[in-house]
Amino acid sequence: MLFTKLFIIFLSAVLVHNYVLNRFLGICPFLGVSKNSSAAFGMGMAVIFVMTIASMATWLIQHYLLIPFNITFLQTITFILVIATLVQFVEMVIAKTSPALQQALGIFLPLITTNCAVLGVATINSDSNLDFIGSIVNGLGAGVGFTIALLLMSAIRERLDIIDIPECMKGIPIAFIIAGLMSLAFMGFTGLVSQ
Repeated sequence: MLFTKLFIIFLSAVLVHNYVLNRFLGICPFLGVSKNSSAAFGMGMAVIFVMTIASMATWLIQHYLLIPFNITFLQTITFILVIATLVQFVEMVIAKTSPALQQALGIFLPLITTNCAVLGVATINSDSNLDFIGSIVNGLGAGVGFTIALLLMSAIRERLDIIDIPECMKGIPIAFIIAGLMSLAFMGFTGLVSQ
């Protein structure tokens, strides 16, 4: 029973309530990093890590600090501080292990700190009254869904670079159209899982 519930939470976060294509959070890195598949994959892995660990940390802070001391009005600022700390950690690890990936991600890696998708996952976890494990699974699913959307978009944009499209549609205009079509396609999963 517990496994089924967790699987539904995960599947829902990946497909049904995809944070990029359904909730429209995290559009900046989605459009900015999706020009290159290797950079998109690296960004996706970093976001999966940050979303999962942030879900864990923010749940603990919410339930063992903010609620007991009746300071839930500090939720947003506290969550942002936790996310910023995690992103700094991820940035240091990537700088040490893969300088090429760090250069490919460029400014978008530090921008995970202000990525509204990461903050959205933490806030939605607390608003949905998910338990600790449910929050972690939702954070993991949200990161996987973000990565899938990012990789799909990067694959499409790499194909668009080698075909002839009108000059006025190159770059961001065609990216917005593709994102809209992908969002419509992902809405087909809406009847799959209800949460």
